[in-house]
Amino acid sequence: MEPLLLDRLLQITDLFQRDMARAFEGSGLTTARVHLLWVLTHNGPSTQQSLAVACGVSPRNITGLVDGLEASGHVRRTPHPTDRRAVLVELTESATTMMRRMQQEHVELNDTLIAAIAPADRAAVERGLNSLIEKLTALVDDAQTPERRS
Repeated sequence: MEPLLLDRLLQITDLFQRDMARAFEGSGLTTARVHLLWVLTHNGPSTQQSLAVACGVSPRNITGLVDGLEASGHVRRTPHPTDRRAVLVELTESATTMMRRMQQEHVELNDTLIAAIAPADRAAVERGLNSLIEKLTALVDDAQTPERRS
Protein backbone atom coordinates (compact mmCIF):
# COMPACT_ATOMS: atom_id res chain seq x y z
CA MET A 1 0.00 0.00 0.00
CA GLU A 2 1.27 3.43 -1.00
CA PRO A 3 1.93 5.83 1.93
CA LEU A 4 -0.65 8.56 2.40
CA LEU A 5 0.33 12.16 1.66
CA LEU A 6 -0.09 12.87 5.37
CA ASP A 7 2.36 10.05 6.19
CA ARG A 8 4.93 11.60 3.88
CA LEU A 9 4.44 15.07 5.38
CA LEU A 10 4.86 13.62 8.88
CA GLN A 11 8.03 11.87 7.70
CA ILE A 12 9.41 15.20 6.43
CA THR A 13 8.50 16.84 9.75
CA ASP A 14 10.27 14.07 11.65
CA LEU A 15 13.39 14.40 9.48
CA PHE A 16 13.55 18.15 10.08
CA GLN A 17 13.08 17.69 13.82
CA ARG A 18 15.79 15.02 14.00
CA ASP A 19 18.18 17.21 12.00
CA MET A 20 17.48 20.17 14.27
CA ALA A 21 18.00 18.05 17.39
CA ARG A 22 21.33 16.88 15.96
CA ALA A 23 22.40 20.41 15.09
CA PHE A 24 21.66 21.74 18.58
CA GLU A 25 22.69 18.71 20.63
CA GLY A 26 24.51 19.84 23.74
CA SER A 27 23.77 23.54 23.12
CA GLY A 28 20.79 23.84 25.46
CA LEU A 29 18.70 25.15 22.57
CA THR A 30 15.28 23.54 22.32
CA THR A 31 12.87 23.83 19.41
CA ALA A 32 10.91 26.48 21.34
CA ARG A 33 14.05 28.49 22.10
CA VAL A 34 15.20 28.36 18.47
CA HIS A 35 11.73 29.46 17.37
CA LEU A 36 12.00 32.46 19.69
CA LEU A 37 15.42 33.30 18.24
CA TRP A 38 13.94 33.14 14.70
CA VAL A 39 11.13 35.49 15.74
CA LEU A 40 13.66 37.97 17.14
CA THR A 41 15.81 37.60 14.02
CA HIS A 42 12.90 38.49 11.76
CA ASN A 43 11.02 40.98 13.98
CA GLY A 44 13.88 42.65 15.82
CA PRO A 45 13.78 43.63 19.49
CA SER A 46 10.35 42.85 20.92
CA THR A 47 8.39 42.94 24.14
CA GLN A 48 7.75 39.65 25.88
CA GLN A 49 4.03 40.15 25.25
CA SER A 50 4.52 40.41 21.49
CA LEU A 51 6.92 37.43 21.59
CA ALA A 52 4.32 35.33 23.40
CA VAL A 53 1.78 36.12 20.68
CA ALA A 54 4.26 35.48 17.85
CA CYS A 55 5.37 32.16 19.38
CA GLY A 56 1.84 31.09 20.32
CA VAL A 57 2.69 30.54 23.98
CA SER A 58 1.53 31.95 27.32
CA PRO A 59 3.23 34.94 28.94
CA ARG A 60 4.50 32.59 31.67
CA ASN A 61 6.02 30.28 29.06
CA ILE A 62 7.70 33.16 27.21
CA THR A 63 9.23 34.36 30.47
CA GLY A 64 10.82 30.94 30.97
CA LEU A 65 12.09 30.85 27.40
CA VAL A 66 13.58 34.34 27.64
CA ASP A 67 15.10 33.56 31.05
CA GLY A 68 16.80 30.47 29.60
CA LEU A 69 18.06 32.30 26.53
CA GLU A 70 19.30 35.18 28.66
CA ALA A 71 21.17 32.77 30.95
CA SER A 72 22.80 31.10 27.94
CA GLY A 73 23.87 34.47 26.48
CA HIS A 74 21.56 34.42 23.44
CA VAL A 75 19.32 37.36 24.39
CA ARG A 76 19.32 40.34 26.69
CA ARG A 77 16.58 42.48 28.15
CA THR A 78 16.87 46.23 27.60
CA PRO A 79 14.65 49.15 28.64
CA HIS A 80 11.90 50.02 26.16
CA PRO A 81 12.72 53.43 24.63
CA THR A 82 9.19 54.85 24.97
CA ASP A 83 7.43 52.75 27.63
CA ARG A 84 9.07 52.85 31.05
CA ARG A 85 7.03 49.84 32.19
CA ALA A 86 8.18 47.58 29.36
CA VAL A 87 11.42 45.89 28.42
CA LEU A 88 12.61 44.73 25.04
CA VAL A 89 14.18 41.36 24.35
CA GLU A 90 16.94 41.44 21.75
CA LEU A 91 19.56 39.10 20.36
CA THR A 92 23.12 39.35 21.63
CA GLU A 93 25.93 39.77 19.11
CA SER A 94 26.89 36.10 19.37
CA ALA A 95 23.28 35.02 18.81
CA THR A 96 23.01 37.37 15.83
CA THR A 97 26.10 35.74 14.33
CA MET A 98 24.69 32.27 15.02
CA MET A 99 21.35 33.18 13.42
CA ARG A 100 23.09 34.58 10.32
CA ARG A 101 24.93 31.27 10.01
CA MET A 102 21.65 29.38 10.44
CA GLN A 103 20.00 31.51 7.77
CA GLN A 104 22.86 30.74 5.38
CA GLU A 105 22.52 27.03 6.17
CA HIS A 106 18.78 27.29 5.43
CA VAL A 107 19.50 28.87 2.05
CA GLU A 108 21.94 26.08 1.26
CA LEU A 109 19.50 23.35 2.35
CA ASN A 110 16.73 25.06 0.40
CA ASP A 111 18.90 25.03 -2.73
CA THR A 112 19.75 21.36 -2.18
CA LEU A 113 16.10 20.39 -1.75
CA ILE A 114 14.97 22.39 -4.78
CA ALA A 115 17.70 20.75 -6.85
CA ALA A 116 16.15 17.37 -5.99
CA ILE A 117 13.00 18.41 -7.89
CA ALA A 118 12.98 18.38 -11.67
CA PRO A 119 12.96 22.01 -12.93
CA ALA A 120 9.71 21.42 -14.82
CA ASP A 121 8.01 20.25 -11.58
CA ARG A 122 9.18 23.01 -9.23
CA ALA A 123 6.31 25.43 -9.82
CA ALA A 124 3.74 22.65 -9.36
CA VAL A 125 5.38 21.51 -6.12
CA GLU A 126 5.36 25.09 -4.80
CA ARG A 127 1.69 25.55 -5.74
CA GLY A 128 0.85 22.23 -4.10
CA LEU A 129 2.70 23.09 -0.89
CA ASN A 130 1.03 26.50 -0.74
CA SER A 131 -2.39 24.86 -1.14
CA LEU A 132 -1.61 22.36 1.63
CA ILE A 133 -0.44 25.14 3.96
CA GLU A 134 -3.56 27.21 3.28
CA LYS A 135 -5.89 24.25 3.88
CA LEU A 136 -4.10 23.05 7.01
CA THR A 137 -4.03 26.62 8.39
CA ALA A 138 -7.79 26.90 7.83
CA LEU A 139 -8.42 23.51 9.48
CA VAL A 140 -6.31 24.44 12.51
CA ASP A 141 -7.97 27.86 12.80
CA ASP A 142 -11.43 26.27 12.58
CA ALA A 143 -10.52 23.72 15.26
CA GLN A 144 -9.42 26.36 17.78
CA THR A 145 -11.73 26.85 20.71
CA PRO A 146 -13.63 30.14 20.75
CA GLU A 147 -11.60 31.28 23.79
CA ARG A 148 -8.36 31.06 21.81
CA ARG A 149 -9.63 32.86 18.71
CA SER A 150 -8.64 36.47 18.41
